[in-house]
Amino acid sequence: MTIQRPRYVSPLFDSARWDEFEFRKGDIVICTPAKCGTTWTQMICALLIFQTPKFDRPLSSYSPWLDMNLRTQQEVYDLLAAQSHRRFIKTHTPLDGLPIVPEATYVCVGRDPRDAIISLANHIENMNHDAFNTMLARVNGEAPEQGNREESVNEGNAEPPDTLEQRFWKWVYEDDAVTERVSTLKGTLHHYCLALNEQVRSNIFVMHYAAMKAGLEGEMRRLAAALQIDVPERTWPSLVDAAKFDNMRENAPRIAPDAELGVWKDSHRFFHSGKSGYWTDFFTQEAFARYKGRAEELAAPEVLRWAHQGSTPQIW
Repeated sequence: MTIQRPRYVSPLFDSARWDEFEFRKGDIVICTPAKCGTTWTQMICALLIFQTPKFDRPLSSYSPWLDMNLRTQQEVYDLLAAQSHRRFIKTHTPLDGLPIVPEATYVCVGRDPRDAIISLANHIENMNHDAFNTMLARVNGEAPEQGNREESVNEGNAEPPDTLEQRFWKWVYEDDAVTERVSTLKGTLHHYCLALNEQVRSNIFVMHYAAMKAGLEGEMRRLAAALQIDVPERTWPSLVDAAKFDNMRENAPRIAPDAELGVWKDSHRFFHSGKSGYWTDFFTQEAFARYKGRAEELAAPEVLRWAHQGSTPQIW
């Protein structure tokens, strides 16, 4: 019997690319909303699997984003099929859009949604849009669309680009179907709801960015246990050190996603700061109440408390 799943699709990704994927026993699916610690979790998985901070290829070559349209589906399938090590695969598709198979472990990571949108704004500004458009056009068999719309929006008599605060509130109130616009507050909380509901399964493992920041080694050890990976005690210090934010930024050309494809203006800027709370610059008491009211429309109190753990100031 064919299981019908929601299809999450945009110009950048298509969850239907999972439909024909052949899983292996031990596969790890890193399932996170955008800008919620995806690359960090990929790096941690790589460190646990290889048990060395030295890799001979860029991180994306080990852990591709399967449903992203910068490579053809067959190119990604071939890359993964050729791997003999334990595979760890990236996706931003929520759990209801993925095949959930017993032989795989699904690592779901969350972050304060307010921090995620601030990070996403920096992410968009750092994109090399011409490179993205060229690769998307190749995969889709279309002529590439030239020009960086983010940079050219203020040319001539066009309206000036949105401020960070304006982008933030657009993201908060965006109400399109999550299958079409998953990188919104609505989509992010939907992702969290599914992960928290499904963690009763033995192969669904949930982590939070705030806990990773507060106790990196403890969270790495917890993940290793969930993945049934044994790490010698003498090896832990070098692995934990390699997973620290400053070390990842220093090695950004090999760790930032698809940096080898030229998709970033500055691969180091991909690791912008890793800090939390930049939204507090424009969060008045009225803004707190406004955001809280919208979030409460979208998710249950226990989900919101989990999503905002470690936030400054705490509002749940």
